[in-house]
Amino acid sequence: MRGVCGDFSTMPLKDLVVHLGNRRATGTLNVERGDVRKQLLLRDGHVITASSNQPREYFGQFLINQGHLTEDQLERAFSTQAETHILLGKILIMTGTVTEATVRTVLSHKFREMLLDAFTWEEGGFDFRATDAAPELEGLDVSVDLLDVHREGEFRETAWQAIRAVFPSGRVRLEVDERKLTDRKAGSMDERIVQLAKDGLSIDGIALALHATDFFLYQRLYALYRQDALRVSDEAPLPAPEPGSHTVVVVEDDDDDDLNSGGVIGSESSSDEVLQAAQLFLDAGNLRDGEALVRRAHEIAPTEHTAKLLRDAEGRLLTELRKALMEPSRVPALMVTPAHLKTLPLTSPERYLLSRIDGRRDVAAIVHVSPLQELEALKFFQGFVDTGLVKLTPRPLS
Repeated sequence: MRGVCGDFSTMPLKDLVVHLGNRRATGTLNVERGDVRKQLLLRDGHVITASSNQPREYFGQFLINQGHLTEDQLERAFSTQAETHILLGKILIMTGTVTEATVRTVLSHKFREMLLDAFTWEEGGFDFRATDAAPELEGLDVSVDLLDVHREGEFRETAWQAIRAVFPSGRVRLEVDERKLTDRKAGSMDERIVQLAKDGLSIDGIALALHATDFFLYQRLYALYRQDALRVSDEAPLPAPEPGSHTVVVVEDDDDDDLNSGGVIGSESSSDEVLQAAQLFLDAGNLRDGEALVRRAHEIAPTEHTAKLLRDAEGRLLTELRKALMEPSRVPALMVTPAHLKTLPLTSPERYLLSRIDGRRDVAAIVHVSPLQELEALKFFQGFVDTGLVKLTPRPLS
């Protein structure tokens, strides 16, 4: 075979994986859905390296989730990597932060999860280009058999049906019955989940706090549910973030006025109308509203033209926000009490970012180790500043 391409509506990824695994294929597999892109290099039906543009699928995020690394340790490793250009795994081994065996295990887990996450995609496409031989790679020799991934996917398909019957949305909050908890161990994953649930986080919020992929978290939630130790709360679900909209927060000032920004721009317009408005905003230098409008137009009627405009708008907005929020280094500080923060109608990503503000880390450090896209995180931070929820202070020169 020399190659194959298509879309998931006609050939699900699980079928493609077993097809490539049975043929012991060698080459490069690209899969994408919307703005999510993943690339996997195959050798003789095995994944030997994999990359994704989704932060939660970065190697460092898996290390944090499994308890091998803290956010501070990851940030220090990133600083070393920026200076030395050495692979992250090698840096962690050289500094004694994690063992080589741990790096191998977590890399294998990353390869599997990247594929298995996409097994549920009903939209999107794939492209496989066969080669005679896979290139030699720098770093550890780690591989995952595609047929093993396919078998795991078959199991998960059934498991997800049971899980979704109990937990229909990541925005719901949870109630815990600690009397039903067995074998509680300090620092264990279940203990961390229970504490975050008691703190009032939604499932999405718990996933962000733990840097967890969906199945990894939901299988533990389902196990706790089967013990009658956890159930969905009757509280209203947390709000969902609106793609392309400004952050929506409410901060009370001395006059009890509400400071709000938000609303989905262009929600009632056609794609052409929204694009025309977007161009006006972009030409006027209003990149935030311009990017939001282009994103909305692309959602209404996605084309190669709207996709290119969105990438350009995102790039310009990212440059602007980096300059405004990270250049020079700026340390965020909360302008409301933690008690008041809990009463605000914030989304899970907003709560995650605000929980990382400690008066020590700057915006760049918080964003760099978060499981959120950089642009998404910076848009949230700008919203915090605009509404007076957060104040930025230049970091003193050392």
